[in-house]
Amino acid sequence: MDAALQLAFTTLTSPMLIFFAVGAGLALMSREIAMPPALSRALGLVLIFAIGVKGGASLGAHGLDQQVLFAGLFGVFLSIAMTVLGFAALRRTTALPKADAAAVAAHYGSISIVTFATMTLLLKMNGVAYDGWMVAVAALMEAPAILTALVIARLAQPAGATAMPAAAGGVATMGSGGQGGGFGRALGLVAQDRGVQLLLAAFALGWLAGEVGVGYEQDIAFGLFPAILCIFLLDQGLVVGRRLYRLAKRFERKLALFAVAMPFAGGLATVLIGALLGFSAGNTALFATLAGSASYIAAPAAMRVALPEARPELYLTFPLCLTLPFNLILGLPVYLVAAS
Repeated sequence: MDAALQLAFTTLTSPMLIFFAVGAGLALMSREIAMPPALSRALGLVLIFAIGVKGGASLGAHGLDQQVLFAGLFGVFLSIAMTVLGFAALRRTTALPKADAAAVAAHYGSISIVTFATMTLLLKMNGVAYDGWMVAVAALMEAPAILTALVIARLAQPAGATAMPAAAGGVATMGSGGQGGGFGRALGLVAQDRGVQLLLAAFALGWLAGEVGVGYEQDIAFGLFPAILCIFLLDQGLVVGRRLYRLAKRFERKLALFAVAMPFAGGLATVLIGALLGFSAGNTALFATLAGSASYIAAPAAMRVALPEARPELYLTFPLCLTLPFNLILGLPVYLVAAS
């Protein structure tokens, strides 16, 4: 019990969480405080590159075996399951239209690479071993959630419905009588995303670099990576603090409860499943983080293309303003303690 409390205390007082809290507090005091957008994007890309190199180097050293393949399949299963369960929960507990429910569910089946990166650093700080190739699992969990949400949206259309009119920009939405263009356009947009491309390129670089890649990722992990992550989380705190003003004006209690309870329940259930499947404590904590996080980069871009009738103020605001802070403050410590 004392070890669990010490682990939770170390996590809650980590520099990453403190920087995020300071950013949110500064934004609440003054909405004029903001980091230059170019700097924020650059920090995010550096983080993605570091994570990709680390994952590729680890997989290159470990090898592509049954353990890695099984973990990848489990990650895909989690992505699909969280999307389906999220849609069902939203339709049962809220009055959201089906398109809105599907779009929001896609975000909770997908993952937050920033939350994932924070957990990897917390694991290192607390001496909990994990496999670096788990980043490959994270990358695999983006597309299945988006595809599943689009399938749900299509199946939810009334019998005989036709494709929706083209949205601004000429992109057709989903409909049972359409040509399925929403799938290709949405996945194409995700594939063209600079973050996704950089993650895959960095992963391949780390894999091909072998021992050199292993040494390079160690330099990143123990050198620049923590500082960059702290500054990036400071910026995320500033963004959350500014958006909280808008969230307070149109607060939807049931959706807010979903944004906290659904991913948290998914994360805790994943801890139990991971232990039963024999994953290590570190890998189990990362699986729980992936199941309990929500996308606010790739999924919003895909939903904007494939489901433009869904409301961005719902699927953009809640994952960033509620789910991310909840995970950083409470979710990650709980997953780490439970998995350990």
